[in-house]
Amino acid sequence: MKFTGTDNYVATDDLQMAVNAAISLQRPLLIKGEPGTGKTLLAEEMAQALGMRLIPWHIKSTTKAQQGLYEYDAVSRLRDSQLGDERVHDISNYIVKGKLWEAFEADEPVVLLIDEIDKADIEFPNDLLLELDRMEFFVYETQQTVRAKHRPVVVITSNNEKELPDAFLRRCFFHYIRFPDHDTMQHIVDVHFPGIQQQLVRDSLEVFFDVRKVPGLKKKPSTSELIDWLKLLMADELSAQSLQDKDQSSALPPLYGALVKNEQDVHLLQKLAFMVRRRN
Repeated sequence: MKFTGTDNYVATDDLQMAVNAAISLQRPLLIKGEPGTGKTLLAEEMAQALGMRLIPWHIKSTTKAQQGLYEYDAVSRLRDSQLGDERVHDISNYIVKGKLWEAFEADEPVVLLIDEIDKADIEFPNDLLLELDRMEFFVYETQQTVRAKHRPVVVITSNNEKELPDAFLRRCFFHYIRFPDHDTMQHIVDVHFPGIQQQLVRDSLEVFFDVRKVPGLKKKPSTSELIDWLKLLMADELSAQSLQDKDQSSALPPLYGALVKNEQDVHLLQKLAFMVRRRN
């Protein structure tokens, strides 16, 4: 199995190498990078390229590792016992399978996405160490061991909100998605918008990277925000000239709300424009 990107996903050479190395080593692929650089989309495109089913597990701040294995629904069993339901005699009726169990019992290899693992409690990664390492876990309520029929391709994403434990990192193949350079971004835009006016692309990329270079910006615009912005520019039929002739008094491009996402950054750009006008 070799991953070389897809028609909808531009994968750099080092990203392709990381994906294929993780598959060869049979280790989870830990992907970090700025929000909006395509970490989650990578798993989706990997599944498509490798001809596998994707099983996504989106992590929240309240998510526990046990939920990925299974949960015992004691409340439903108590209710059924009060109602005299015959199902109560078989405890397996009250075992709710998690995403890891689903991946382990699949009849063919799958891609398991553990998305934004750093949102959970700090102990969350450690609680999955043995299960991801041995590809099995024990169900105490039914006294059974669940083993993976086929080792899934595991993709783990992180936005670096928390440091991950060393023991967990040691078991992963790590890759940081660097923010795309100008040429790569041009390629990404061409993939999303074939036939787009090239002058519009050149001018919009110039504005986009200029905004990203502003010192002190709280939230730099990402790849996904550039795509949204271009989509709006095309929908409103704004020309490249409108970018060149944007209101210099505000230093904000047209439809800037797709790029600049908080009032502090809006005020910062306006303040910089004011300072430039003062100098001139």
